[in-house]
Amino acid sequence: MASTTGIHQDNSVIADIPENEPLLGRPGDVTQKEGESLVRNLITGTATLAQAGIWVLAALVWSGVLSQPLSLFSPHPMLSVSAILLQVQAALIVQPTVTPTQKRNGARIHAAIQLLSVACFISAFTIIELNKGDHPHFTSPHGILGLTTYICIALQTLGGVVQFFVPSLVLGSVDAGKRFYKYHRIAGYVLLLLEMAVVVAATQTDFNLTTLRIPLWATLVAIVLILAGVGARIKKYKLGF
Repeated sequence: MASTTGIHQDNSVIADIPENEPLLGRPGDVTQKEGESLVRNLITGTATLAQAGIWVLAALVWSGVLSQPLSLFSPHPMLSVSAILLQVQAALIVQPTVTPTQKRNGARIHAAIQLLSVACFISAFTIIELNKGDHPHFTSPHGILGLTTYICIALQTLGGVVQFFVPSLVLGSVDAGKRFYKYHRIAGYVLLLLEMAVVVAATQTDFNLTTLRIPLWATLVAIVLILAGVGARIKKYKLGF
């Protein structure tokens, strides 16, 4: 005769789960388990939504550019969306970290990914400047938002380097660097919103409307997935709330 213990235990577990419990967990629920690989942080919880969104966005941009004859301008949008893709990975990798070891290892990988992202952004900026030549610069909403974003990225990168690598030298102590980290996190999320605004503005440029034809509606769907996926994993206590 088969034992019913396992059945009773399963029923007990199911009974303890509220009917309105979200399938992917509640906001901030995702936590890296002891001994679990950092790589899993890229797909746990609502990270799957963010991944779907950013890869769809990248596919929209890359396919739109590669469907046209290549020019000096072509690498600009491809490098820009690649940089954002890397930034999303960098955010997802550190969100669930809890223990000091997890945080330290996560921060190192986060920094390495962000370094690649910044290199892509610098390349994208250089290319668009060369492409503009003697024409007016930063006159469209996309151009103005883009320049603002590049400046914020530079400041955010500098703050991250100071906070993690040389806190004692610049801020006076390691503890000061740890206190600064919550502001670095908040700024990172705000910067992601700003980058999404730049992407939306890019769909309204003459070049996209007449040549690339990347649809605004598809771009917005991808952005909603990205923001929902990343936003739902924010741990308020890490932001000082």
